[in-house]
Amino acid sequence: MFFLPYKGNRAIRWYTLSICVLELLLTTYAFCYHFQSDDPLIQLVEDYKWIHFFDFHWRLGIDGLSIGPVLLTGFITTLATLAAWPVTRDSRLFYFMMLAMYSVQIGSFLSRDLLLFFIMWELELIPIYLLLSMWGGKKRLYSATKFILYTAGGSIFLLMGVIGIGLYSFNEPRLNFETLANQSYPMALEIIFYIGFFIAFAVKSPIIPLHTWLPNTHGEAHYSTCMLLAGILLKMGAYGLIRINMEFLPHAHSIFSPWLMIIGTMQIVYAASASPGQRNLKKRIAYSSVSHMGFLIIGIGSITDTGLNGAILQIISHGFSGAAFFFLAGTSYDRIRLAYLDEMGGIAIPMKKIFMMFSSFSMASLALPGMSGFVAEFLVFFGIISSQKYLLMTKILITFGMGIGMILTPIYLLNMLRQMFYGYKLFNLSNSSFFDSGPRELFVSISIFLPLIGIGIYPDFFLSLSVDKVEVILSNFFIDSFHE
Repeated sequence: MFFLPYKGNRAIRWYTLSICVLELLLTTYAFCYHFQSDDPLIQLVEDYKWIHFFDFHWRLGIDGLSIGPVLLTGFITTLATLAAWPVTRDSRLFYFMMLAMYSVQIGSFLSRDLLLFFIMWELELIPIYLLLSMWGGKKRLYSATKFILYTAGGSIFLLMGVIGIGLYSFNEPRLNFETLANQSYPMALEIIFYIGFFIAFAVKSPIIPLHTWLPNTHGEAHYSTCMLLAGILLKMGAYGLIRINMEFLPHAHSIFSPWLMIIGTMQIVYAASASPGQRNLKKRIAYSSVSHMGFLIIGIGSITDTGLNGAILQIISHGFSGAAFFFLAGTSYDRIRLAYLDEMGGIAIPMKKIFMMFSSFSMASLALPGMSGFVAEFLVFFGIISSQKYLLMTKILITFGMGIGMILTPIYLLNMLRQMFYGYKLFNLSNSSFFDSGPRELFVSISIFLPLIGIGIYPDFFLSLSVDKVEVILSNFFIDSFHE
């Protein structure tokens, strides 16, 4: 990027966009022709000795759990670079950061070595910090500092867990995922490891009470950065929970899973009731995405086939709908220059297309049947009910809490639509300043909307990727319970 001759923003934009599209095509090609969905083991492995001194490999591979997030990353990043056309200040640095985020996110989903995973996890913070503190809103430095403090503080626990797991019971560290998955630990040590990893992932995929960086960050960031944050960054935490806490530490996970369910229900209800109180449009959407991550935590805690598959599907479907929400909020902010909901109103008449897309994405987000959110949340519900681990009373309470959350979700989303689009507040102004969405915005929204509908109508496509891997992960739990 830096060696390109600087001839205005146009060349750099097209360069970035073409690189992203190329990568996406490469990923889809590998996915279509070289990935066997019925094989639960790792495929397409790449393994090079990196540092001989402590047996550190550059080890990448893919399996049913990480193929979904990888495709999602490629898709959302391509659309986010397309969404960032209005950025003109320091555009070389901006697009450089976007591409750096791309590679690091793919790396953290693909890494098969704990230390490599940690390095990718840390490298993520630098581009986001810069994107936030240079292209953000008014309070951008405050929110960028808060973000870096929270996530770097969480990463300390991740590093301690990585070192502890790597050094346990071997003279030289063993860091690759295969040996670690078959490793057994003393109970107390496993619980300590679990808590450490859980804190790190709880900051990233915001779990109450570590979620407070998220509304600030999303409220201040430029909307293309928000697309990456909501679409992919939040999913890294959930991916880590499944990949590390469930695969490596099954005993501790079966102890902690009731607490996970309780935290998940609290989070759904809390975030859904905190969302209507936000004046800022982006903060309201940020709280809604916190609330949707609660379903994911419940699915991870339910330790059933259906629940875990629903959680993985929720990763993908919320990646699409959250990114679309932030994109539309950003484009409408570019049109009307108002950030607060109580100043808006009546935008539906001048901006019909944006209104239509906003409404349809709200329907997708409140889990309307036929959209992907419905399938994911239904699977999570089904996973709790069919779980043999819990008593009937806890199941009833948790489903009751989730039901309250599902009722509150349409309330705040439709309330947001009403405050933004209905009424006559801005209709009497001179309509010349408002112009409806152009072809670029329409293209981005429709290309996010099609997979949402597609997964909602035929969810088997994504479920068939992860189902074998989920069985392998869950077999740890059931074998152990037989031994006891």
